[in-house]
Amino acid sequence: MKPNSRNLLLTLLLVLSIVLTACGASATPTTAPATEAPAATEAPATEAPATEAPAAAPANPTLILATTTSTQDSGLLDVLVPMFEEQTGYTVQTVAVGTGEALKMGEEGNADVLLVHAPSSEVTYMDGGHGQDRFLVMHNDFVIVGPAEDPAAIKGLGPKDAFVAIFNAGAPFVSRGDDSGTHKKEVSFWTKAELDPKGQAWFFETGQGMGASLTVASEKQAYILTDRATYLANKDNLQLEILLEGNNALLNVYHVITVNPTKNDKINYEGALAFANFMVDAATQEVIGQFGVDKFGAPLFVPDAGKDPAELGLDS
Repeated sequence: MKPNSRNLLLTLLLVLSIVLTACGASATPTTAPATEAPAATEAPATEAPATEAPAAAPANPTLILATTTSTQDSGLLDVLVPMFEEQTGYTVQTVAVGTGEALKMGEEGNADVLLVHAPSSEVTYMDGGHGQDRFLVMHNDFVIVGPAEDPAAIKGLGPKDAFVAIFNAGAPFVSRGDDSGTHKKEVSFWTKAELDPKGQAWFFETGQGMGASLTVASEKQAYILTDRATYLANKDNLQLEILLEGNNALLNVYHVITVNPTKNDKINYEGALAFANFMVDAATQEVIGQFGVDKFGAPLFVPDAGKDPAELGLDS
């Protein structure tokens, strides 16, 4: 073979070898390096757990509650008011006075809601157009307490006869004298006995709430009509014993009343109704029914929401 022809052949063989090598390389499958992370795939979106939306803040968050001193002095409101405020966002301004004064505050539009215990006066209040709603809440009872010696010998008597015995014995007697529900009940017994103790040397009027009046009675070793709850709540600091109890005439019934919003353009009727509904709610009624059990072995109040008033001896 001639040199030129040989060189040409070698050149062609070299080109063919390069081409075959390139084709073999391109045909070899490629894999990702062992250290390369697998391609990420988009995970489905995870929703945040549902949470209960907080209650909307009341438009008018301040609520004025006018109530009898017995609900305050017994400690019941110290339990219920914080519950209501936490559940609803309202701030309650509690004014603890006698029922008569509480009803007067409602008449004058100086309170939004009332918690009181003078049923006959409450009916008059509602008939006068001063209240919008009235719901039965609970009851306990009145008792007559006094010195253990019982100088007027009232044990075993009925309420009217007990008042007659106290009058005839001239035994010290302390009256709240504040037109409260308790005072109204006391006056009803003096009236039934056809007696007027005012002006008697042994008759003392405090013009104060139940707790303070019990303290005065203890200091004077006097008889006094009191609701059972306030007496039990203060018993450890008193030298007084229950001498008369368990008579149907001593029943002590509480209602919650919303003030008629037409009495004053500042009346917080929405808040008042919220409080009234709270008081008769089943959960609140359960708390009322358990209040005092841990300390006294029995509840200080009996829940009554939804009952027929006739069950408690009431006309309405």
